[in-house]
Amino acid sequence: MSITPTPTSYAVRSAIAVASLLLVAGCGGGGGSGGQDSTDSPAAQSSSTSATSRTLTVFAAASLQKSFEQIGKEFERAHPGVTVRFSFGGSSGLVAQLSEGAPADILATANESTMKKAVADGLVTDEPTPFVSNTLQIVVPKDNRAGIQSLTDLTKREAKVVLCAPAVPCGAAAISVEKAAGIDIKPVSEEQSVTDVVGKVRSGEADAGLVYVTDVRATENSGADAEVTGIDFAEATSATNIYPIAPLKDATDASLAGEFLTAITNAEGQKVLQAAGFAAP
Repeated sequence: MSITPTPTSYAVRSAIAVASLLLVAGCGGGGGSGGQDSTDSPAAQSSSTSATSRTLTVFAAASLQKSFEQIGKEFERAHPGVTVRFSFGGSSGLVAQLSEGAPADILATANESTMKKAVADGLVTDEPTPFVSNTLQIVVPKDNRAGIQSLTDLTKREAKVVLCAPAVPCGAAAISVEKAAGIDIKPVSEEQSVTDVVGKVRSGEADAGLVYVTDVRATENSGADAEVTGIDFAEATSATNIYPIAPLKDATDASLAGEFLTAITNAEGQKVLQAAGFAAP
């Protein structure tokens, strides 16, 4: 498959990000969100009928998937009868789904600005809790056929670069590092999540991308077919993302939601997240 070039400057992408957020804010409802749910339909999530059987639904940024799933399994073992259901995707898309009425108990986003929108929309009950931070890294195929060695190399005309769309946190972070470096990357494709960016680099559709350190590490550790590697760059520190988590107003079991939040923020949860490459908030 080939990628249709979309040579868009970061200035234009910034404008698109603002327009996208306004559009999300104006959407009143109806229809599916087109997010990246890893769960069944929302209706299926409320099918718990046993007095001792409970389901906790967690909406979380795609970059948290492996860590949250690991913590979720331990949470289920510690809470007999509880099933933790996850929906992972781009943070702005998750908030849009919640605004449209999707049922969930917990929200964890990949940056604070997206969580602020959830707060402004009245979706959460308590002050969000920052629990980890993350920075960007250049991801390239193991053979690095384009010879990418630095952030500036992503501006080479012959390099096919994919970025996250400006409306999602990793796309906003990419714009920040471009500004810090004084460069203008013109991506051939803009994706709705970091997993999509990594996927295009792994499949050979792109020469490089910008994703979080944790996404590169997760891919490197996923097995022999993990044919990507990460390249650090100094400007990444200019766009450190703080991840907040909060229980949702319409949680079906507020007490259980609070216990899961504790499982993420306590020492055991932090150990899992830091092993994945996340840093302290």
